[in-house]
Amino acid sequence: MIMYLAQFGSGAGQGGGDILGAIIPSAMFLLLFFYPRIAFSLQMMPALSRVADDLDALSRKGRKIVLREISAKPDRKTEESLDRFFEFFTIMPVDLDSFGIIRKIEHVIQQQKQRFDLFSSHLVPKADAEKKANITMGLAGGISLYGLSKMVRHFVEMTRKTKSFYFAMALQMQLPMIEKAAKALYRGTKALSRGWPIGDGIGPLVVARMMGNSKTKLVEEDTIMARKKLKGRNVYLIKAKGPGGRLGRPGKALESLSKKIQIDKIITVDAAGKLEGEKTGTLAEGIGVAMGGIGVEKSYIEDVAVQNRIPFDAVVVKMSHEQAISPMRKRIKDSIPKVIESIERMADETKKHDANIAIIGVGNTSGVGNSISEAEKAFKWIDTYEKRYKERMKNQKKKKRFRL
Repeated sequence: MIMYLAQFGSGAGQGGGDILGAIIPSAMFLLLFFYPRIAFSLQMMPALSRVADDLDALSRKGRKIVLREISAKPDRKTEESLDRFFEFFTIMPVDLDSFGIIRKIEHVIQQQKQRFDLFSSHLVPKADAEKKANITMGLAGGISLYGLSKMVRHFVEMTRKTKSFYFAMALQMQLPMIEKAAKALYRGTKALSRGWPIGDGIGPLVVARMMGNSKTKLVEEDTIMARKKLKGRNVYLIKAKGPGGRLGRPGKALESLSKKIQIDKIITVDAAGKLEGEKTGTLAEGIGVAMGGIGVEKSYIEDVAVQNRIPFDAVVVKMSHEQAISPMRKRIKDSIPKVIESIERMADETKKHDANIAIIGVGNTSGVGNSISEAEKAFKWIDTYEKRYKERMKNQKKKKRFRL
């Protein structure tokens, strides 16, 4: 009897194990099948909707900043005009045949600039040229932020309609970068609308510092030039006209200069994106034309250099893409003495002591004037902003600790 019970118990254990072994894989399969839908409904979709709502709110705040710079009490007509202009778009020319593409892009970009300038003049007809330039740049920043928020909203709604877990997961993985870019665009819209120096203005700020009190003249649309001596060499300093937000046409200005004199060297100074782990404000030297953007002005400079066999050097100040469109940080401003040292060393490398050297400060000249005194005003503003920024970050950390 005892032996019989033992055998029966052993058989029951094996049968239970077989059943459990069959149930577990089935349960795992069902879990893997239904989990994406459960996670999508309970966690991912609400989180994506919140981010889209936050970006919409940030876009509206950017619009209000531009609107306040236009008028303290804007009327309904002004608001409607601004809303219509925020839907502005630019269609790039066909590039199947690359011959002549630069001229096509130049034509489109110039038309775009004229439309922005015309709209700014319509919004603030009594404002001076610098104020209008700031409004134009603020509009560009606001439209970029608005377009980003619309794109995120589009993908969120597409995800909601398709109910695709994998689509939602792909969008969720991109959200940290999108949110970071949106916040930078918001800060950039605020800075440009108010005429504050931004990180991308390091090139014009260096050139303004080097100009000293030299006389400047307008040599191309929104572009000025000053001439001075540097270690016996003739230096031609080129930058966008400030302190309003402008990019100028440095390539066209250099082309015009090359038709009048023999240029022996070209030096460009610009901001450059840093890699994670690199310090903001560090320098790098190289050859080529240090210039971002769509490439029209860069093409003009390269054409001048190639046709006349002119060597071109470049100095860049490293910063993140977010720092480039945000108010300039002190670490970026503090790099200027080292940048000037690099430029002087490059100028000293030319064999001719009476050489003609073109130095181009590339970037947005928002908040950066056209002389050393104007540059020093920008330095003071940056130092004051840095103190306020650190105080604000310190207060935010205190609030977080208090919540914990």
